[in-house]
Amino acid sequence: MSVRARANGSAALGSARPDPISPVADESGGYLDLRYERSESVVRITLQRLEAHNAYSTATLRELTRAMGNASRDDRIGVIVLTGAGSRAFCTGGDVKEYASRFLERPHDYWKYMAVFREAVESILRCGKPVIARLNGIAVGGGNELHLACDLSIAAAHIYLGQVGVGVGSVAAGGATQWLPLAVGDRRARSMLMTNERVPAARAAEWGLVNSVVPSVVCNGEWVAAPTAEEIGWAQKEERGYRIDLGRLDEAVDALAQRLLGMYPECLRYTKAQANFWKEFAWNQTVGHAQEWLALHFATAEPFDGMHAFVDKRPARVAELRRALARGGEADFLHGAPLRSCGRCGETGLPELFRYCGRCGAPLSDGAGAGPAPPP
Repeated sequence: MSVRARANGSAALGSARPDPISPVADESGGYLDLRYERSESVVRITLQRLEAHNAYSTATLRELTRAMGNASRDDRIGVIVLTGAGSRAFCTGGDVKEYASRFLERPHDYWKYMAVFREAVESILRCGKPVIARLNGIAVGGGNELHLACDLSIAAAHIYLGQVGVGVGSVAAGGATQWLPLAVGDRRARSMLMTNERVPAARAAEWGLVNSVVPSVVCNGEWVAAPTAEEIGWAQKEERGYRIDLGRLDEAVDALAQRLLGMYPECLRYTKAQANFWKEFAWNQTVGHAQEWLALHFATAEPFDGMHAFVDKRPARVAELRRALARGGEADFLHGAPLRSCGRCGETGLPELFRYCGRCGAPLSDGAGAGPAPPP
C-alpha cells in the first residue's frame, strides 16, 4: 500500500474514530468547573467555582488537564491564559471540604488524587505554549502553585499571594516548595512556606513573583495606584465609592498575549522547554516522594485537625498537639497509638486513649485486659 493510500485509509478511519492528536472540534462545552473560550489565537481557561473561591476539586483538575491538552494540540492557539472567575480569587488551592470529607477517611485515595494533581500541573508545564496567569484575585495554596507553573503572570493590584500548608496540616509540596526558592529566593520562600505570610501584589512584583501589577481599585471613577488594605476591603464590598475594575488587567494580559504571538511558535516552545530546566529538575526530584508522604500523612492527627478547623471555622489545636509532644505523648494518632487490646473479645490495635473496646464495648482496664461488660 502506498503512503498516499495509507493516509487516505487513515482519513477514512478518522471519520469513525477522532484523530487522537487533534484538538476537539468544539471544546467550549462539556465543562462544569471551568470555561474554555478561544478568541482568535488566544484561549482563556477560567476556573469557575465562585462558591469555593475557585478552589479546585479532583474533578476540576481533570477538566483543567483536558483543557490544557486540547489547547496544546490546537494549532490555532498560540497563547493560553489561565485565570479565575470573579475578582475575589484566582484560585485558593485544593477544596479543603473534599479533603476533609474524603481523604481523611481514605488516605490512600489522596495518593490517587495527587496523581491527578500532578497531571494538571504538568499539563501547564509541558503544554508547549506560553501560559499567562491572569491574577484576578488571591492566589493561595495550590492556587499559587498553579500560578508558579505558568510562564508569566500579571496581577491586579488588590490581590495577594501566599501558602497555607503548614497552617492546615499539610505541606505545599505541589510546586511551592520546589519553585518558590527559584522565583523569590531562599529566605523569602521559607517565610511564605513556614509562616504563611501573605504577599501583596506590589511586593510580589518587587520580589519577581509576578511580572507586573496593574491598577484594579477605582474610587469615584479614578484609579487608585497603591490601594491600602482598607481601600481594597471597601472596593470588594463596593463601599464609599470604591469598586474593583479588572479592565486594566485585561488590557495588560491582551497586550502581553499579542507580544507573544509576534514570536515564532517553535522557538517559543523550545525556549519554554529550556527555561523549565530547573523547575522540571526540582519537580521531578521531589514530587513523587511528596505524593507518597502526603498520602501517608493524611492518616495522622495534624491534617485531621487542620482540615476540620478550616471547615468548622475554629482555631486549630496546634498548642494541644505540641503539649502532647512535650509530655512525651503520641501526636501522630488522634486517640493514641493502637497498642491496647480487649480481654473480653480479643480485639487488638485499640488506641491507647480508648476507655472502652470499639468492638464489643467492654471497659478497657489500665492493663491489657478488660473489666465487666457495660450494661445493655
